[in-house]
Amino acid sequence: MKKVIRIKTCIIALMIFTTTLISAQEDNQTKGDKKSADEIAKELADPNTVLGTLNFNFDYINYQGDLPEAGSQNSFSMGFQPVLPVPLNKTVNLFVRPNIPLYFTQPTFGVNGFENQGVNLGNISADVAVGKSFPSKTVGVLGVFGSFRTASNEDLRSPYTLLGPEIAVGQIFKWGVVGLLVSHGWSVNKYDDPTAGRVSIMGNDVFAASKAGESASITSGQYFYNISLKNGWQIAGGPTYSYNHKAEKGNKFTLPVGGGAVKVVRFGKLPMKFQLQYWYYVASPDAFGPQHQIRFTVSPVVALPW
Repeated sequence: MKKVIRIKTCIIALMIFTTTLISAQEDNQTKGDKKSADEIAKELADPNTVLGTLNFNFDYINYQGDLPEAGSQNSFSMGFQPVLPVPLNKTVNLFVRPNIPLYFTQPTFGVNGFENQGVNLGNISADVAVGKSFPSKTVGVLGVFGSFRTASNEDLRSPYTLLGPEIAVGQIFKWGVVGLLVSHGWSVNKYDDPTAGRVSIMGNDVFAASKAGESASITSGQYFYNISLKNGWQIAGGPTYSYNHKAEKGNKFTLPVGGGAVKVVRFGKLPMKFQLQYWYYVASPDAFGPQHQIRFTVSPVVALPW
């Protein structure tokens, strides 16, 4: 019952938050902000953009691995990540970007084999960073990253709370943008779950049952590229990778390759960004990890509340 209440409360809060900012955007458009879809698409590709977005990432993942029936496992989830930059001056912005995942289906492996855990809140992560644009069209971002044990289901809850630094570099060209984001998280707690044989999942990182007292050290990030076309269309990709330093050999590295298409359109006065990507994992944990991933993103472009 408590889990259901937490999920409903979270969904209602997201709906109120989204509706409020979309209404503010419509008021802002009424005041004369009439950028074209093509202009908005190019601004959104800038890692140091001053445009606000409410990003809803819908992810379908097909898994592989040595565990029995690993290849027949699939998951479906949604991640809500608002990006509302705070301009500090003409070239510097402050970003606070939480990511709130909601699992609709997610397999976990235990003593009875794979089980589907159903609808649950996931492990919330967030970063706080400062971005700066240079005259050379280079963008630098420096900040801190954290991931927290907030999943409503114990089997989906990460064994660790992670904190660490984050850095990103992007280069803007006439034809588009390329860049790389790198973060590293160290656990601030020791593993103390006595459950044996459980495989828990945090993002694309898979944690087999650890020994008491163990810690975690994970390097993760994202490489991204964007090629501008016309009429609000772009070719883009932003696959996420990770390297679990404490995992056993063969289960450390997770790396997808892929990309897709972006389209920015207007619905009345509201600009919307739609993105569809496919990722194929050229490296994935041997025991159990992702193999194919489809991500569909819906991003209303909203007015900043400050």
